[in-house]
Amino acid sequence: MSKPSAIIIGAGIAGLAMARALAIKGYAVTVFDRTQQAVGASVRNFGMIWPIGQPAGKMYDYALRSRQVWQQIGEQGAFVVNPCGSLHLAYHADEWKVLQELYELFSKERKVALLSPGQVCNKSEAVVPDGLLGGLFSEDEAIVDPRAAMGALPAWLKEQYEVRFYWGKCVSYIADNTVYIGNEEDYQADVIVVCSGADFETLYPEAFNRLKITKCKLQMMRMAAQPGNWQMGPALCGGLSLIHYKSFSPAESLLLLRRRYEQELPDYLRWGIHVMVSQNNAGELTIGDSHEYGLTHDPFDKAFINEMIVSYLRSFANFKDHTITATWNGIYAKLTNGDSHLFISPEPGVFVFNGLGGAGMTMSFGLAESIVGEW
Repeated sequence: MSKPSAIIIGAGIAGLAMARALAIKGYAVTVFDRTQQAVGASVRNFGMIWPIGQPAGKMYDYALRSRQVWQQIGEQGAFVVNPCGSLHLAYHADEWKVLQELYELFSKERKVALLSPGQVCNKSEAVVPDGLLGGLFSEDEAIVDPRAAMGALPAWLKEQYEVRFYWGKCVSYIADNTVYIGNEEDYQADVIVVCSGADFETLYPEAFNRLKITKCKLQMMRMAAQPGNWQMGPALCGGLSLIHYKSFSPAESLLLLRRRYEQELPDYLRWGIHVMVSQNNAGELTIGDSHEYGLTHDPFDKAFINEMIVSYLRSFANFKDHTITATWNGIYAKLTNGDSHLFISPEPGVFVFNGLGGAGMTMSFGLAESIVGEW
């Protein structure tokens, strides 16, 4: 008997994770993408696989599963995965109090450690020691270079599962389990999954119009490869990151911390800035980011946002070379009702997998496996 067939529209991380999950379940999978390679949010990020940002329960479990999949693919030589962990830093008493509360909450199920200033500096030479009160280290996090990973995953899927890819093919319409590309090409499948990221306008715009969904624009930068193969160690996060992730919300002192930030750093909160830095296997540093929400965004970056990010970064991290070699913005789909992702069926045999927010690299593999498993 022939295999059931599946078409994936979109070769970002959500689409590739869904292609893998369906191929494992025995589907003959074909992926279509309108561009010649992934160029959207899946390559415009830190490359962080970030379980610490996910709340306890299913979301954390999906993140851990995704990290395991990334590690397994990396071990097969497709790309480099650095299981470096993460380090959240405290320079104020209220930040330190929140980290202590998080340690008490997280230590029951996560691999975390509360570190003294000396222990923090032993973990990372990049950390600014002046005024440091301590840090929270987590072992769960890992880093990939998103450009390298997203460039290698299609070839890996083709080799491992015979997934076929059609690049430069824009699917403009779907009907009766058939996708149409222009007026002369059409392809049929038993299952079609639309993973269109921030494109709500091409396929099923009426369905997207009914959803609580928007788009988030973020600004990021890259610093030069550090000289002498200098390694930063764990990914680093300043205090502002503590008010960004849902997983930190159970900390009792978090509201007081937010109120101080509102008084002392109002412009950072206005532009949704929290500052993190990761290092890829080439030694380059990725720093960011900001968060602006709306369905249509100014295509131009705001220089003052990048300046604010760099200024805050220097309060907790110092590097061998601070040269900025690239700046960019990325746009991703974000649900506004608090849900972690979107999975709907606008018509029989067709599904939409989207809305992972800034957690696509962290969640896609685990979520896709779960969703396909429930089919």
